Amino acid sequence: MGAALLGGTVCAGTASAAPGLGAGPKTPVPPAQMSTVGGDRLGAPGTQVDSAPGVPPLPPKLTARSWIVADAETGAILAAHNAHWQLAPASTLKMLFADTVLPKFPRTEVHKVAPTDLQGMGAGSSLVGIKENLSYTVHDLWLGVFLRSGNDAVHVLSAMNGGVPATVTDMNAEAHELQADDTHVVTPDGYDEPGQVSSAYDLTLFAREGLQNADFREYCSTASAQFPGDYKKDKSGKTTKARGSFAIQNTNRLLSGDYDLSRYPGIAGVKNGNTTNAGATFTGVAQRGGRTLLVTVMNPKPEHDLVYREAASLLDWGFKAAPTTQSVGTLVPPLSKLPKATPAPSAGTSSGAKGQGAQAPAAAASPASRRHGMWIAVAISAVTALLLGAVVMIVRRRRPLPGAVPSGGGASGGSRRRGGSGGRRRKLPRV
Repeated sequence: MGAALLGGTVCAGTASAAPGLGAGPKTPVPPAQMSTVGGDRLGAPGTQVDSAPGVPPLPPKLTARSWIVADAETGAILAAHNAHWQLAPASTLKMLFADTVLPKFPRTEVHKVAPTDLQGMGAGSSLVGIKENLSYTVHDLWLGVFLRSGNDAVHVLSAMNGGVPATVTDMNAEAHELQADDTHVVTPDGYDEPGQVSSAYDLTLFAREGLQNADFREYCSTASAQFPGDYKKDKSGKTTKARGSFAIQNTNRLLSGDYDLSRYPGIAGVKNGNTTNAGATFTGVAQRGGRTLLVTVMNPKPEHDLVYREAASLLDWGFKAAPTTQSVGTLVPPLSKLPKATPAPSAGTSSGAKGQGAQAPAAAASPASRRHGMWIAVAISAVTALLLGAVVMIVRRRRPLPGAVPSGGGASGGSRRRGGSGGRRRKLPRV
């Protein structure tokens, strides 16, 4: 992946509530009870972390409304803060878009952009610079999505997928499959819309799922690339067959760096975002000493690159704490990967402890979900322990490290394939 550091910064949007008469802006607070997907502790507001002797203290002065640090391989959540708080996700939602659409089209497929492909983008959207009536490969389009967070690239890929409404439907179905029940998709690009929410927990699930795909890993870890431009003209002004290109750089500052921020050692993606309602959001993956960690940070104070600084400090803490800390929860597997239910005993079978034990994983592995609601665990603690143990076993078998498979290859990249057909804002680029 490229390592050149180029100039420029990402503008930071802020999220605020309308002030009342004679009062300042209200600071949002998390719900008193949130989803318990992944563990009971994740449903409580505030910071959840193992405070046993020998565990290093968390970084001081963290300002993000929500964050999470997890082991990408085992799924163990090392620490979390309001992990299931439903917040505006900004362009980190593009990870779910990629999970949903990326496996459907070979990277070599060529698409000619129709004028209708670029309709419906929000004012001030971040753009990679796609033009109608020009052709682009799927590979080009995904570089535009991940490097420049191009909403134009998202809309073109959505058009290829049957249109924006169909893509939104697909994304909501994918979120449900991933047990990301804090998430409700309204736009495929993450642009601010009423009702569009996700959580630090869900965004981490999206990143972890995407990292199973070799193409996803390539795109999210690329720091800079050349993007197709217009066809060149000769001296007489006649269009030639030679096509120009222009440089694009990844807006993930832990990957590409900034004038006052160094590239994070071992960083390998994933995706950043920034809108007025969401503030700054970021999910990253980094490797160090044979360990791979995921971090998600949502809506810190609106200071320059603070979302990256807080993410870096949490990654530093995670690499130090991982050998000694106990997990506070787990990243759950997709519904299709849950343990198969054990058949109920026949009428003549005793319903004693042995029979109950055989059915326990099935009971724990059948979550009741609502489209906009929260998944509430109803299993007793012993059953929960059995399920979490099963989840870890599944994760270890199914989830390779992000760099385990060489990048490139076909469209599937080892990912699951599924059929099926989505206030006043400041006029600033949104990523």
